Amino acid sequence: MRFGAAFWVNRTTWPELRDASAAVERAGWDSLWIDDHLLTDEGDPTDPKLEGWAALAALAVLSERVRLGLLVAANTFRNPGLTVKLATTLDHLSGGRAVLGLGGGWFEREHDAFGLDFGAGFGERLDRLDEAAGLVRRLLDGETVTHVGRFYTMRDAVCAPRPVQPRLPILIGGSGPTKTLRTTARYADLWNGYGPPERIAATSEILRERCSEAGRLFEAIERTVTIDGVIRDTADAARALWAGTARRHGIAVRKASDGSDRGLTVGGPPTDVARYLAGYREIGVGEVIFTFRAPFDVETISRLGELRAALGEGSVRR
Repeated sequence: MRFGAAFWVNRTTWPELRDASAAVERAGWDSLWIDDHLLTDEGDPTDPKLEGWAALAALAVLSERVRLGLLVAANTFRNPGLTVKLATTLDHLSGGRAVLGLGGGWFEREHDAFGLDFGAGFGERLDRLDEAAGLVRRLLDGETVTHVGRFYTMRDAVCAPRPVQPRLPILIGGSGPTKTLRTTARYADLWNGYGPPERIAATSEILRERCSEAGRLFEAIERTVTIDGVIRDTADAARALWAGTARRHGIAVRKASDGSDRGLTVGGPPTDVARYLAGYREIGVGEVIFTFRAPFDVETISRLGELRAALGEGSVRR
């Protein structure tokens, strides 16, 4: 099992993000992710917020090993051609470590603030994502694309230079059974979901059906999950840390757009956290991504080796 660190860049500074990202590399995490919003999406939306692609570009040249991506890029912010150019440039800056995360977009307030088209509804945004993902895949794979569709038009569009990776991976985030998972089955190399192992297992079976419909092998798509996890010597200490983070960022336990509860997923000693994460490993999840908010939890980041050992997977990877 691999491990990723996702930084939600609300109410933080560049030095804080830079230093926490360096700690991720030192501790042997496998991937590093940034969220993609134009306004702060937790608590007061007018609080400070860094931009995702620019942050990733800087981290790409400061890091050496971790995979890098947005979790996930809001498709509503950018034309898919621009998204391809950003991802390809990131792949070159990082020497072939980019992952292109894509999602439908959900935070209406930021669209209204910056005059971005939010669409007629959630279903329409997912239709837009599906069309965009198909164009992105074709451009990344080297096609010259001419396309007149419901949402996008391209004429002899090309992606040059090509990405460093022969196939730059696309990750789709979201669990909608009718549209999002169908888009995942058609175009994605990775899928990202949220929820306990039993929920991920149920969603995975739907994804398996969508893959069959699309004529793809279910095993061709790596499944990843995002959690809120804290490593401390006691469960009480973990809950106290999370409570402070929740207060600072205006987080209440709430329902996410996919129906799952958002809050502390698991916290406590490495053995307790490992026991919970083993449920994901048992159903074939390839990567667990911890989310971090400022002030970033460097203790959890630095104790990854203990977590790997508790899972019986050895210590820090280099």
